[in-house]
Amino acid sequence: MPFVYSDRYFAEFGEHVFPVEKYLRVYKELKKRGVADSEFYEPQEASREDLLLVHTPAYLEDIEQLKWTQRTMFSELPLTREIITLFKLAAGGTILATELAMQRGYAVHIGGGFHHAFAAKAEGFCYINDLAVAAQKYLKKKAKGRVLVVDLDLHQGNGTAKIFQGERRVFTFSMHQKDIYPVKESSDLDLHLPAGTQDEEYLELLDRAFEKIRKKFSATLILYQAGADPFYQDQLGSLALTKEGLRQRDLRVYEFARQQKAALVVTLGGGYAYDTRHTVDIHVTTCWEAYQFFR
Repeated sequence: MPFVYSDRYFAEFGEHVFPVEKYLRVYKELKKRGVADSEFYEPQEASREDLLLVHTPAYLEDIEQLKWTQRTMFSELPLTREIITLFKLAAGGTILATELAMQRGYAVHIGGGFHHAFAAKAEGFCYINDLAVAAQKYLKKKAKGRVLVVDLDLHQGNGTAKIFQGERRVFTFSMHQKDIYPVKESSDLDLHLPAGTQDEEYLELLDRAFEKIRKKFSATLILYQAGADPFYQDQLGSLALTKEGLRQRDLRVYEFARQQKAALVVTLGGGYAYDTRHTVDIHVTTCWEAYQFFR
């Protein structure tokens, strides 16, 4: 099972709700469980050429030169060289995971899922949309490829949805809480969930959504944004999934990918539990269940 990870997945965010240390903690736990060194792959920063597949030259100039502008100011993060390097590296990680999935059928990126970044602006803790960059690079190589984005974060993948509106080779599906950030864009399929949605209802809706997608779209690549923030103890929302509910969610995605005979890339997305140990535990389960499922 190929895992993509870098010890450089860290930057100083200051007093911030995003627990950037979670990536190292997930990696260490997977090592404890017996994942071998040979199953971890080190990414490189995404090139400017790759980033231009999605992001505008003016926006990339702003982040390269660390300019605080209308294009960068809504990131809700500091704008430092260290942080921009982290996002370039994460984009490179999802690209690498996609390349590995093309060879092996599946890969897990212990990072990525920065779905709020638009082509020409940052938003919501996201400077670079790694999902969109990896999808566009894949389609550049495989003109007949078809990409399904399965976004099961607490928050809608608004940047990804906007970027791919009108692109028939990409189907965006987002299942998220209705009445919180962000201002919603139109995905190909959106499920806007009320606060308090629990495991049983969530999983039933997910099953129905996959039935709809089966009838509309046949994917060769699935990019899965496996946010940990639908958890009932998350700080930024009020969905009410348990850890077991999130584990069952992941297994449904993996089974759907197997049935579709599509390559699968897993990215971790958000997670802001009051106790970061819960976020780490959910992410580890996402990774471990993939490791077990596809062995």
